[in-house]
Amino acid sequence: MSQFDVTVIGSGPGGYVAAIRAAQLGFKTAIIEKYSTLGGTCLNVGCIPSKALLDSSEHFENAKHNFENHGIIINEPKADIARMIARKNEVVEQTTKGINFLMDKNKITVFEGLGSFESATQVKVTKNDGSTETIDSKYIIIATGSKPSSLPFITLDKERVITSTEALNLKEIPKHLVVIGGGVIGLELGSVYLRLGAQVTVVEFMDKIIPTMDGALSKELTKVLKKQGMKFMLSTAVSAVERNGDTVKVTAKDKKGEEVSVEGDYCLVSVGRKPYTDGLGLEKAGVELDERGRVKTNDHLQTNVANIYAIGDVIKGAMLAHKAEEEGTFVAETLAGQKPHINYNLIPGVVYTWPEVAGVGKTEEQLKEEGVAYKVGSFPMRALGRSRASGDTDGLVKIIADEKTDEVLGFHMIGARAADLVAEGVIAMEFRASAEDIARSSHAHPTYAEAVKEAALDATCKRPIHM
Repeated sequence: MSQFDVTVIGSGPGGYVAAIRAAQLGFKTAIIEKYSTLGGTCLNVGCIPSKALLDSSEHFENAKHNFENHGIIINEPKADIARMIARKNEVVEQTTKGINFLMDKNKITVFEGLGSFESATQVKVTKNDGSTETIDSKYIIIATGSKPSSLPFITLDKERVITSTEALNLKEIPKHLVVIGGGVIGLELGSVYLRLGAQVTVVEFMDKIIPTMDGALSKELTKVLKKQGMKFMLSTAVSAVERNGDTVKVTAKDKKGEEVSVEGDYCLVSVGRKPYTDGLGLEKAGVELDERGRVKTNDHLQTNVANIYAIGDVIKGAMLAHKAEEEGTFVAETLAGQKPHINYNLIPGVVYTWPEVAGVGKTEEQLKEEGVAYKVGSFPMRALGRSRASGDTDGLVKIIADEKTDEVLGFHMIGARAADLVAEGVIAMEFRASAEDIARSSHAHPTYAEAVKEAALDATCKRPIHM
């Protein structure tokens, strides 16, 4: 029987990062992945492929609608969905091969097969050919991630009624894509096909899209996406999804309680994700789950079984790749006797529409609920020279600071490169910077980042320069 110090079950961003960090710290490390490629949902059917399609569709959108304004005259562009999907697959292949390289570089033993507990220290690997191998490990890290959720009355045929996985591999551009759920995944994939020429209708139970983010971002993104042609049915509860040939009918009740319906040729069910523990055999190890099917952990990400830890989507908290990565590093360093920390308040959230949306820290709604005295500074992207030069004038930066101390409590942005610029807010808040600290820091001109400085100026003393 093979013996290891640390064995990781699952090779997504949390799992492979945990394995790498454990190996770096001197542990003899193994990783188990049931699929033929490493990288989990994120690299194979999530973050990476969706961004590849978002970028391709954005290029098409610019060629069709924006190039002429820049003095670039071309013939009517056509979208080749097959080539876009092929390019997406190439990006995925390159990225997953990169993980293989990192496993080799760090001398991590990779087992391909379904990992399941035989006991608290032994994991059986069931391979595709039916053969099995059992390994023994001092520590085990559960990193099995999540899978798309659905609603109990919906039948996912994965042809016309689909999840995000199938939406990444369509063979045609939908005529009318109905998206159930106005969260990150639904809006991103909806944006892909909207740009390629599909009619897109989003049906959302809540009264706003991206409901967990700051209200100002939700309001602005709704306005921008409507301008782009996306339609919304908010405060609408879906009650039935029926397929008839190539037509899918979604029936729902609006906020008045009246029945409404919408028909399309595809329906993307995007109502969140749920922890994936199928076949893991947790009962053999004695690992407990909570009422939502998540692996229960303490503040050290340790389960009720002392040598077993869990990270990422399979435990409580935001289902984000970078949150899982931080947790993977945290566990490996904890096992090595170090004292790492994670500030969950400072895990940023991003929506990769265009413009991008990003936020970190407290939202204004949260601070109101908590009774915290705060002040707000904001700055519109349209007031920036860089935004006017590129034509990306939609959006704003909003900075929330403590009313007395000026410490930054929240950073929220919708605009060009918001996904990258949110890191400025994360760093500032990690070091407990004040809005004035940001305002007095030089920002290169002309850049989108200048909007951050201007919003900080507005928050700290209501004296933005360019507004």
